[in-house]
Amino acid sequence: MNNNSKVVAIIPARLESSRLPRKALVEICGLPMIVHVYRRCLLAKKLDQVYVATDNIEIQECLEMHGCKVIMTSSSHETGTDRIAEAAQNINAEIIVNIQ
Repeated sequence: MNNNSKVVAIIPARLESSRLPRKALVEICGLPMIVHVYRRCLLAKKLDQVYVATDNIEIQECLEMHGCKVIMTSSSHETGTDRIAEAAQNINAEIIVNIQ
């Protein structure tokens, strides 16, 4: 990686978790879990941008309310990596980091 590389993190998020339904929006110390994850990613010095990829309007609205960047994706993805692949198509970056 050279000094001019653009590095972007994408966090996949959905509500239909089988082990913990609505996991992305579960509150931890007053903030939804997905907001905590997003904010932790912002602390990484090598990341130029951070996005959350989701198919859910409720997650989108929550994230935007907290100033997070969101990319809406199809609801047909079987994995978080599939969701990230769709979101990455619209991002100009040399490196995409899959945050799960």
